[in-house]
Amino acid sequence: MTDSVLIEGLAVETVIGVYDWERDITQRLLVDLDMAWDNAAPAATDDVAQALDYAAVSERVVSYLDELRPQLLETAAEGLAACLQEEFGVRWLALTIRKPGAVPQARSVGVRIERGQRS
Repeated sequence: MTDSVLIEGLAVETVIGVYDWERDITQRLLVDLDMAWDNAAPAATDDVAQALDYAAVSERVVSYLDELRPQLLETAAEGLAACLQEEFGVRWLALTIRKPGAVPQARSVGVRIERGQRS
């Protein structure tokens, strides 16, 4: 399968970081998702129930990261990928999490992972 559902630049305010001061504030993360999904069935029937609900996925990303409050982006990415695969039946996904402003000389830093089987 080569179909995807995309969510790009989802802004999430959460506690993240390893330094003491980071545990007392929220910081913005930007999340990009590319999720394998068979779009042929919802396209053929125009039935929203067969589509991957990107609004529900977005809400889950926000709530998951808010509840997790991780120290590392790597922890956030692994846990979030597993959550989305389990709860939404996504067989494959590519997930990028960026932390703007973490390094003053860079627009953002981040991690990117792929999990599951695309086909």
